[in-house]
Amino acid sequence: MTRLPDPFAKQICNHPSQWLGDGAWAEGDSGKLARLREIVDVIAARQEKVLVFTQFREVTAPLAAFLGSVFGRSGLVLHGETDVKKRQSLVRQFQEDEAVPFFVLSLKAGGTGLNLTAASHVVHFDRWWNPAVENQATDRAFRIGQTKNVLVQKFLCRGTVEEKIDALIDSKRQLSQDLLEGGADLLLTEMKDDELLKLVALDIHAASLE
Repeated sequence: MTRLPDPFAKQICNHPSQWLGDGAWAEGDSGKLARLREIVDVIAARQEKVLVFTQFREVTAPLAAFLGSVFGRSGLVLHGETDVKKRQSLVRQFQEDEAVPFFVLSLKAGGTGLNLTAASHVVHFDRWWNPAVENQATDRAFRIGQTKNVLVQKFLCRGTVEEKIDALIDSKRQLSQDLLEGGADLLLTEMKDDELLKLVALDIHAASLE
């Protein structure tokens, strides 16, 4: 039976500390954090707001700490362990308080049912197999009442499983109905062992390109 890829293959794309559990989260050890700083510097200068999504709950706190250091003030965090009664108050605070510059959300917990039109930027810090899930998360900023243009950016590490996920999704666009119904997850489980190994293998040449 074909198994899903080791979470390490995706975690290491975010930051070594996510896999090691050492709590360091040094900016210099992650190209994603470096790129996020570049983006957020512009957002902060424009006094705009950003939603940052990650599929990993354990990444939400380090991301919030990093973003707080860039913006110079704290933001909000929502994930699966956030009390349901507290979620609407967090949404209201993000929507109404101009001093709150960012909202870090886990993909599943924050991806549906929330109206976050105060944001004009959306960043997907890591990639999910099913684009419909990502699109639902992005739509938190595209709800009724949105009057601004919204810039969406999706991070992926070159030469890694993330790049291959992106290529896999792109090659299956014609199966959009299957994807909306979870077809991307089904496709993954039906892969042969050699196909799955090829998917998660690191492309050293692509990863080392400047």
